[in-house]
Amino acid sequence: MARYTGPSNKLFRNYGVKDLSNRKLVSSMRQSASGQHGAARKKLSEYAIHLNEKQKIRMTYLVSEKQFVKYYTNAAKKKGVTGTILLQMLESRLDNIIFRAGFANSRKQSRQIVNHGHVLVNGKRVDIPSYLVKAGDVISIKASSSAFINSIIEGIDAVSAPAWMSLDKAALKVTFDRIPERDELDPEFKEHLVIEYYSK
Repeated sequence: MARYTGPSNKLFRNYGVKDLSNRKLVSSMRQSASGQHGAARKKLSEYAIHLNEKQKIRMTYLVSEKQFVKYYTNAAKKKGVTGTILLQMLESRLDNIIFRAGFANSRKQSRQIVNHGHVLVNGKRVDIPSYLVKAGDVISIKASSSAFINSIIEGIDAVSAPAWMSLDKAALKVTFDRIPERDELDPEFKEHLVIEYYSK
């Protein structure tokens, strides 16, 4: 899979993404686009507006273009609002659950934690970051990995788990109670622009 290895914070600023990088950097990160003329206002074309929104959501959840297209295709096949289903699927990724629970500083770190086999889903080891968690699934940290994860948690400011999860921080366990509703997800996402982008 193609992987971007450059300065990610510049990309995040270019697309106005706030919630995907290191928790410690998000609050202090400049909001203007990177570069000498980043603060200058630019009039974007309709295509650029659609593309930017797609990139913004894709980069928030750190998925490749190929993965994102697959999520969109699957969401379009389901009954309901395609844009909402797309966001719900991205939010249900295992690496995102680990990040939301506060077991990692960033989504990159949560992906690494999953890849290295530290995570159990319903008691079974799962090392696939894109694994889609279902309502009722219990995600926990392996007992042998608890010291490592606790060392990460100590460096993170208090994190409140979203309303659709039940967090037992002491046991390093989180239950994915239900699929989140659209009004519980990031209000800055304009997923209808993504649908329009792929509909052209």
